[in-house]
Amino acid sequence: MAIIARIVNYLDYKGITKYRFYKDLGFGNGLLNKDGNIGSDKCEKILSYYIDIDPDWLLTGKGSMLREDNPPVAAAKESNTREKGIPLIPISGFAGFGNPAFQDLQVEHYYEVPEFKQADFLMRIKGNSMYPKYSSGDIVACAIIEETLFFQWNKIYAIYTKSQGVLVKRVKPSKLKDHILLVSDNMQYDPFDVPVSDISRLALIIGVIRVE
Repeated sequence: MAIIARIVNYLDYKGITKYRFYKDLGFGNGLLNKDGNIGSDKCEKILSYYIDIDPDWLLTGKGSMLREDNPPVAAAKESNTREKGIPLIPISGFAGFGNPAFQDLQVEHYYEVPEFKQADFLMRIKGNSMYPKYSSGDIVACAIIEETLFFQWNKIYAIYTKSQGVLVKRVKPSKLKDHILLVSDNMQYDPFDVPVSDISRLALIIGVIRVE
């Protein structure tokens, strides 16, 4: 098993998304999709940030994933990756979320929701196109998906399109080449096709906080 595969195993074990990994360490997207190993400079940066990783395990695959002499500060370091909680952002902020220009002023609030540890952000639903699954005002937890060419059919996504902005829809296969079919749970709304090339950002909805 190569170093990159071990990093992915660690992130999965800790419940850290790839998006969070790239953001916290400043690495370019796609690094973890490569095969093989990475440079020593990147390994040093990973070990200095995730201080509970055993260096021998990361570099050679020998021993245990986590350091046996893990100091107490390591737990604090892990909690600091999301010390404020999960950010609740305006639906219009999806396009800019995660970029350096996206300031805390655009975050409406931070929430601690243990069940949503894989979520990158929270967002309010607007409209009733996904009723009864989601109602207007509900808060959904979203996990950023870096790869826009692979979809889990019949799952609900928050999709930022170049032509229509943010859409929260159920995704199904399209009969058109290089398109996806977006379906509303509310039968009053007709499904429609969207070209994959029109998609700028993608997030899988993994949970909901219902507002009565």
